[in-house]
Amino acid sequence: MNQISSTEPIEKRPGRPHDECGVFAVYGHEQAAKMAYFGLYALQHRGQESTGIVASDGRHIFEHKSMGLVPEVFTEEILNRLPGHIALGHVRYSTTGSSLLINAQPFRVQYSGQSFAVAHNGNILNARQIRSELEDSGSIFQTTMDTEVVLHLIARSFKMGLEQAMIQTMMRMRGAYSMVVMTEKGLIAAKDPNGFRPLCLGRLNSGYIVASETCALDLVEAEFMREVEPGEIIIINDQGLKSIPSGIPSRKSQCIFELIYFARPDSLVFGQNVYLFRKRQGELLAEEFPIDADLVMPFPDSGNYAAIGYAQASGIPFEMGVIRNHYVGRTFIQPSQNMRDFGVKVKLNPVRELLKGQRVIIMEDSIIRGTTARSRVQTLRKIGAREVHMLVSCPPHRFPCHYGIDFSTKGELIAARKSVEGIRQFTGLDSLGYLSIDSLKKAIDIPEDDLCLACFNGNYPVPIDEAFSKYCLEPA
Repeated sequence: MNQISSTEPIEKRPGRPHDECGVFAVYGHEQAAKMAYFGLYALQHRGQESTGIVASDGRHIFEHKSMGLVPEVFTEEILNRLPGHIALGHVRYSTTGSSLLINAQPFRVQYSGQSFAVAHNGNILNARQIRSELEDSGSIFQTTMDTEVVLHLIARSFKMGLEQAMIQTMMRMRGAYSMVVMTEKGLIAAKDPNGFRPLCLGRLNSGYIVASETCALDLVEAEFMREVEPGEIIIINDQGLKSIPSGIPSRKSQCIFELIYFARPDSLVFGQNVYLFRKRQGELLAEEFPIDADLVMPFPDSGNYAAIGYAQASGIPFEMGVIRNHYVGRTFIQPSQNMRDFGVKVKLNPVRELLKGQRVIIMEDSIIRGTTARSRVQTLRKIGAREVHMLVSCPPHRFPCHYGIDFSTKGELIAARKSVEGIRQFTGLDSLGYLSIDSLKKAIDIPEDDLCLACFNGNYPVPIDEAFSKYCLEPA
């Protein structure tokens, strides 16, 4: 039931970091596929290149996936062709260029008379090594995704039963993964022993929901129960819900960038309210960087809530100095070559009369490659801003992420190559300030030992062997 809408890679969006996936699963709802559709709609920010849903009526698994956004891919008619009380959905952003339908999730296979599917968010560091071993013993792979390795590992241990197969699979894998496996009869949710990526559990009437973020639970009016714990396996079937330990030693290493950037502000992630965390970042920036300015503003939606916090703490007026066009789709007719940066201009437009002659503070949530920041400064200079300052609500990104974010090489990071002063000069700012690591830790009610700060300090919770970082399969 796959719909092939495109096999051409989708153009990457430069300058901003991207997460790879959102996962949403339903058990015990008569219209499970429709619930998954709404859940994926809420998680669209976690991936905009492809989406898919598989559903089960207890006997058969049905599927539909395609390139594109959730409302573009699914219609009422398509959802009606996905019957059953169990469903698993996925939205994806690729990290290396393989934006093809064959790599869209969930992945589904049939093995030993049973169908099962898997969807996950993260990066399995030793996937290439495992894949090589499996290929040497006769396994055939269809995609470039690390997720497909999971299916092969489960199949290898399937004769032990699905629970034991999941345990054996987790024992082989290293890295970050929040995943859900679906069979004709139920769901299995699992999180890596470090708990890098969010995954939560909810209750919907007599059924259950598993989702990447709580905002998806809110949309379908499910009750938030709790986070899936690091190293935990949750079985959901007609016997109810059962939690089993994987037996792998666990240590929380929760990704701080989920809170800084990826998660929706109305979500609860790692026990933290994302909106209030980001607002607190802005308050702490006001303590570290008191600037004499006329207004503080974000570029929507980057830095919105930190800007509110900074404005309230400093007394400097908060303004929406740039207006976002919310009605821009994924594709539009390209203009002539002399219209530079059209893709940016069609989405964001400054309020000239508000900003002309003013001393402006831009609030950003990150500077990764520096190109976006420089473009934004140039825009404000062009319309006559007298001074342009920028504050960033996190420390400089000096180290690549190997756990599922798409700045996976050090050369991509401007802070790995330039000092703060060098970045200021490159971007053309009057001043530039980053939130310190000490202030970042003050903004969050999580012990430092339970956080992954590797992109700031280079302390990787799961060691990165050269072979892993160089030859990883594509994350999901």
